[in-house]
Amino acid sequence: MEFAGQEVVLIGDWRAYPAEGLLVRGEDSVRLEPKAMEVLVYLASRSGEVVTRDDLEREVWCGVMVGYDSITSTITKLRRALGDNSREPHYIATIPKRGYRLLATVDHNVPLPIDSLPNKPAIAVLPFVNMSGDPEQEYFADGISEDIITDLSRFHWFYVVARNSSFIYKGMAVDVKQVARELGVQYVLEGSVRKVGNQVRINAQLIDATAGCHIWAERYDRNIDDIFSAQDEISEAITTTVAPTFITVEAQRAARKTPEDYSAWDYTARGNWHLWRRGKDDIAQAIQLFESALKINSETTSAHSGLAFALCWAYIFGWQDDLVAVRKKAVNAARRAVDLDDADAWAHTILGWVHFISNELDAAITECKRALELNPSLALAESVLSISCSWRGDNEEAVQHAKMAQRLSPRDPGQSMWSFALACAEFGAGNYQQTVDWAKIATSAMPEFPGAWRYLAASLGHLDRLDDARAATQQLLHIMPHDNLKIVRAHLPSAKPKRMEQFIEGLRKAGLPPD
Repeated sequence: MEFAGQEVVLIGDWRAYPAEGLLVRGEDSVRLEPKAMEVLVYLASRSGEVVTRDDLEREVWCGVMVGYDSITSTITKLRRALGDNSREPHYIATIPKRGYRLLATVDHNVPLPIDSLPNKPAIAVLPFVNMSGDPEQEYFADGISEDIITDLSRFHWFYVVARNSSFIYKGMAVDVKQVARELGVQYVLEGSVRKVGNQVRINAQLIDATAGCHIWAERYDRNIDDIFSAQDEISEAITTTVAPTFITVEAQRAARKTPEDYSAWDYTARGNWHLWRRGKDDIAQAIQLFESALKINSETTSAHSGLAFALCWAYIFGWQDDLVAVRKKAVNAARRAVDLDDADAWAHTILGWVHFISNELDAAITECKRALELNPSLALAESVLSISCSWRGDNEEAVQHAKMAQRLSPRDPGQSMWSFALACAEFGAGNYQQTVDWAKIATSAMPEFPGAWRYLAASLGHLDRLDDARAATQQLLHIMPHDNLKIVRAHLPSAKPKRMEQFIEGLRKAGLPPD
């Protein structure tokens, strides 16, 4: 996001940030899909005038003919974001048989003080330096930087400074702390590109500018016979490493504060740290932390999503007394997150997981695919999609999505989820030795995660390695003493009864009690 001195558009009592796709009003913020923001900006450019559907098709959709419902749906999303009412509009009025008119007052080029921005961390991606000595390679270095900005913007955990602001430093020797102060960010990503023949080397590093220390650094060597594929691959690799690293660092930052100083984001960051550990006590702490975040700001999308995700695990493993109430609470939190930010891929993914625990596998798959449309680099969406496909009986597709999750984010703190997804997918396909291999990786990464122990025990049972299977079951029962076959049947969905019986039979052989 561009900060001090940027061009923002004041629309009524909302401030619109076109480059970020964000609306801000006080402590509230709403993210818009790109097309919705383009429509809003165009309406603002003709404030008070009637804008016809033909105008919108020509100026916003660039002459591409779109259906009647597409424009109507976009206007509806704008009204919902602005808190407007079509019957008594304060922002967008429908002019029957003519078009739309923006009613609110509009002011352009309004600077916004940094301290009035919503409380969420921000990151700037500086233009990567071309070290090749070849001016023609500038486009490649700039392309890497621009792609990273675009890809990081799809993660709604932080703000990303727009290209126009970060690129003013192109060709300059910069002091990272000074850049951070000028752009109002905590984190800076910088790098360099060196090309020799068909080989390119990219160095990238993420810096905590407020502390003046490096958080992460990596080198990427690639053959660039296909320069565009190489650019996409490198941008994806950097993005899918930076995003989860950022979350881990933010959790550590929050841990250094006293609870009295916690913001809604601090509680959310700490909640995410506990959430990914996935043990019983961690899930309980995560729930408390997300609820604390929502007491400070009830419209924190990531806190609603985190709460829903944590409640799903509590439901699956029977870690609370009233499980019907737990699932209902998870459903409400996930739906609230999507209502607050329909462009948040993470929120759609968690809603997909909620559908999964509700035995609504088709809906779960639909939500995950929607999430991947919004953010193709979101490994969790691929993982939940894989697990949902597996339980629906689509084993080959399940394996493909699980492997994609692993490829996207091999260093993610949630990587045990990808290993768990692969174990689930391979088990559904009847590949029990592969299931054992992946389940062991998952249990090694997250020793307190009961789901991985279940798959390890069940696959060993099917392999008739009964001593090993019973040992895995004992570890499962050490973590989750109340677990039994009845709970597994009650809390895991399956559109394919055969898939459930396959799992139950493996666990039975492994010695899991019937009830």
